[in-house]
Amino acid sequence: MGRRSSWYGCLPFLVLAAGLIGVAPGEAVSFALTDHDREQAVRAGMKSVVTEEFGKEWRFTDASGQTLTVMTPFHRLALASRNSTFRSRELKPKDVEALMKDYEGKLAFRVTLRGGKTDFARFYAPTLVAGAQEVKASFVQNERTALREDDGRYAAQCLYVFPAERLNPKGRVVLVVKDADEREVAKFTVDLAAMR
Repeated sequence: MGRRSSWYGCLPFLVLAAGLIGVAPGEAVSFALTDHDREQAVRAGMKSVVTEEFGKEWRFTDASGQTLTVMTPFHRLALASRNSTFRSRELKPKDVEALMKDYEGKLAFRVTLRGGKTDFARFYAPTLVAGAQEVKASFVQNERTALREDDGRYAAQCLYVFPAERLNPKGRVVLVVKDADEREVAKFTVDLAAMR
C-alpha cells in the first residue's frame, strides 16, 4: 500500500481520534485535496455521526425558503465518510479516489428552488459571478417534475457544477439563477473562505 492510502488502514484509530481532534472551520475551500485534507474530511465525516451540526457551513437559505448546499470536494468526501460510518462500512481508498476524480477541480451546488408549477425550473440557467468574471456551468441538471409542498408551491432539486480553476478559494462567489426570460429567480452569496 502506498503512502497516499496508508492511513486508510488506521480508520478504527481515526474514529477514536476524531473525538479528540477537531477540524477547524474557516480554513478556506480547497478544490484539490491533499492527503492531509482527505484525512481531515474522513475524520470530519466519522465525527459527524454524533453531532447535529454536520453540513452547517455549506448550507444557506434565502428569504423565500430556497436552499443552497455547496458541494466542495471536502464536503463531498466528509459526506461519503459520514454515510459509510452510519452503515458501519469502511471507506475504501478506491472509493475515495473515484469520488475525488468526480469532484476535484469543481464547485458544485445543490439548490432547492420554489415555483408555481411542476416544470417551473426546466429552463433555469445558473451563472457563477466571481469578482468581475462570470463563470458558466459545466453541468446543469434542473428537475423537470418538482414536488408539490404543503403550501401548494413546488420544490425542484437542481444541481449546478462549475469549473473551479479560476476561482479564488478565499473569495466570495455569487450563484445567480435566471429563468428563460432572463429574470433572476435566485441569488446566493457564498464566502469560500468560510468553508472547507
